[in-house]
Amino acid sequence: MNQTTPELSGLTRQQAQARLLRDGPNELQAAQRRSTWQRLIAMLREPMFALLVLAASLYMLLGDLSEGITLFVFVNAVIGLTFYQEGKSEAAIEALRQLSQPFAHVIRDGQICKIASREVVVGDLLQVSEGNRIAADGWLVQSDQMQVDESMLTGESVPVNKVAAPFHADATPAGPSGDDQPTVFAGTFVVRGQGLVRVTATGMRGQVGQIGASLNQIEDQKTPLQQQTARLVKVLAFITFALCVSMVLTLGLRNGAWLPALLSGIALAMAILPEEYPVVLAVFPALGARRLAQEGVLTRRINAIETLGAITVLCTDKTGTLTENRMQVSALAVGPAAQPLVLNLVDLSAASDPTLPEAFHGLLEHAILASAPEPFDPMETAFHQLGQRFLATTEHLHRDWTLVQTYALSPALRAMSHVWKAQGNKLHTVSAKGAPEAVMSMCHMPAELQAQWAQAIDAMASQGLRVLAVAQGRFEGNDWPDSEHDFDFEWLGLIGLSDPLRPEIPQAVADCHSASIRVIMITGDYPTTARMIAQQAGLRSGDTLTGDAIDALSDEALCQAMQTVSVCARISPHQKLRIVQALKRNGDIVAMTGDGVNDAPALRAAHVGIAMGARGTDVAREAAALVLVDDNFASIVKGIRLGRRIFGNLQKSMAYIFAIHIPIACLALVPMLFALPPLLLPLHIALLELIIDPSCSLAFENEPAEHDVMRRPPRDTLAPFFGTRAILESLGQGLCVAVAIGLSYWAAQDLPTPQVRAMVLVTLVVSNAMLILANRAQASRFLQSLRVDNRVALGVMAGAVVLLLVGIYTPGLSSALGFAPLPLMPLGKATLLGVVSLGAVMALRFAFSWANARAHARP
Repeated sequence: MNQTTPELSGLTRQQAQARLLRDGPNELQAAQRRSTWQRLIAMLREPMFALLVLAASLYMLLGDLSEGITLFVFVNAVIGLTFYQEGKSEAAIEALRQLSQPFAHVIRDGQICKIASREVVVGDLLQVSEGNRIAADGWLVQSDQMQVDESMLTGESVPVNKVAAPFHADATPAGPSGDDQPTVFAGTFVVRGQGLVRVTATGMRGQVGQIGASLNQIEDQKTPLQQQTARLVKVLAFITFALCVSMVLTLGLRNGAWLPALLSGIALAMAILPEEYPVVLAVFPALGARRLAQEGVLTRRINAIETLGAITVLCTDKTGTLTENRMQVSALAVGPAAQPLVLNLVDLSAASDPTLPEAFHGLLEHAILASAPEPFDPMETAFHQLGQRFLATTEHLHRDWTLVQTYALSPALRAMSHVWKAQGNKLHTVSAKGAPEAVMSMCHMPAELQAQWAQAIDAMASQGLRVLAVAQGRFEGNDWPDSEHDFDFEWLGLIGLSDPLRPEIPQAVADCHSASIRVIMITGDYPTTARMIAQQAGLRSGDTLTGDAIDALSDEALCQAMQTVSVCARISPHQKLRIVQALKRNGDIVAMTGDGVNDAPALRAAHVGIAMGARGTDVAREAAALVLVDDNFASIVKGIRLGRRIFGNLQKSMAYIFAIHIPIACLALVPMLFALPPLLLPLHIALLELIIDPSCSLAFENEPAEHDVMRRPPRDTLAPFFGTRAILESLGQGLCVAVAIGLSYWAAQDLPTPQVRAMVLVTLVVSNAMLILANRAQASRFLQSLRVDNRVALGVMAGAVVLLLVGIYTPGLSSALGFAPLPLMPLGKATLLGVVSLGAVMALRFAFSWANARAHARP
């Protein structure tokens, strides 16, 4: 430990312990974890779960143990799967909690000691240096050329200068993005220099905590699919109730046997009621979350997965999301002021033999010399990287020179200079870089030349570049001037730096556009820079809205303005929240991406909040529904594709389940109506629902995305999830299978009842396989779908047939199930009728597809 001066001895350990007990640890309050019982009650409140439990309980009370046990197995399976998925997500999020620096260096009892960041308290003296993440909000009381990256709070990728000032308890701290201010904030990190900070706020009382606290004012909402599912449940319940009541009344009035009529109605309800719906509604998103995790996307709120497929607007932050949050040299300018020679580094890199022209060597050489020998600042890193690329084999890199004097940036002169000594040379080389106007002043440039260079500066700035000027000088002796302004400098030229776009962004944005998803960039950057980045990313042209303009607009006017906006610039956190809320009021399904604390309120308010995992903040990850573990923007497109795939497969599964219940209901209904021996006993119904339906639902979940899934517009969340057309088509498919089963029953008239039952079930199981094949894709792509690999579906179809044959031909088991072995000819007839049902189903699907196309073609 190192000793310090008495004036800066810091707190005593006793004082620090007392303040820690008073204020609590220096950490963000994690989202409150729900207990197991709270999670269970919340799930049982969902309509489909409640219906499942109620149905199982009713069957148990009526003595139908097989059906009741089957349904309770479904309940336990769904709850277990949901609990498992939520547990994995929470554990993964906990592993990502890396916002705060794990340790901090503070002065206690006059000594420098290393403590956990959560133990930092108000009044501590915090030592920070280049590369450190600041552990708490504070006031800079000592500094040495200190610059801080506040992009986590402001969205600005350019570090800001920090200057020390005497601390006063009643001083009003400046907000983030304060250049030449003494205030620093938790979660930001030092990119240059070092300093001593007096801590003024910790934990939830700091800037990060205040933004995080605003999330508590935003309530979660049900996803569109959850809302539509609740409506679907009511429709199905009404249909089932109406049919069962009609059945009971018909049988009771016909023969006066009301108890058998009631039992027949219950059996019909068992056959009609699609208990698989809550299963697929829980399993599909859960398995989708697992697939997303394999793509590097962590799911925090599983219900957000289905909403991905309905996104109409994607709001994305610029810094660190569209861009790499690092500087890159994009342009160089040298030569006469009237007509400078400008080199575009992008064009140079695209050349077959990229070589930096000799005219630019001196400019890059002195930009490197004016930077730290081992840079941490992104701009200086960019200079060194460019030098290694183009100057490595020249005499312009000076690894043997010695840095003998430095002049730091100051509010009075926004430039910095380094004085170097070469071996065997009495003259010192002075290199300077900084704001163009500052370097012009150091070079004593005439006003006429300044005006000419200003045109070049404006041209580079209009491309979204940050422009620096570079100069060189010579100095003899060791009597250094007090100010770098006193050196005799020669102007060398300009360097334009950009925060480069991630290479995958243009394709990801293009994919969004092809999917009819509007992309809006929301950033704290200046409008000119923002528009240029938007153009490079491929965003469609639109209006640019600034933060000041948003503050001047009412909520209604903002809703109107957001309909044509593609770029929002100079935006603060509360304005981001207003933007998302305005889009939602316009009827859009909004996704918001971001990694900074300033994104968190909008992430929570959006239908789908998508945070960055590697560089994101704790508060952003807690607010988001999805976390990009690899920070890859292209993963968002994969998530949207997967969301559309999940929803499409869910619709296919729902349609299939509805269709397969029609022939099952007919098998339960027709014999009762015509006083025939029952073909399906309750055991058979339970067996079919337990083995065939859930398994086939999983088969649909495994179905790959259709070829044009990202060329369709987002689905209308207000349109019925399973509307009249879908119900009629599924009803028609089910009736086609019912006709095939009826023909099988007619062909088995000469057989005993156990063989009739076996023959009918063979036709049903084969027809079930045909229904799966028919519903795997759109009608127009049926033949192509047969070539798409889905081994789960094939395994389910083959397994169901094999299990049925085992049940029919295994002695003992056959009689227990009410079957009898079938001769080869009846077995062949039953199988053929099941296969033929595919033709009828596909003819029906083509007819509905043709009618739907004609309906959409009408003006």
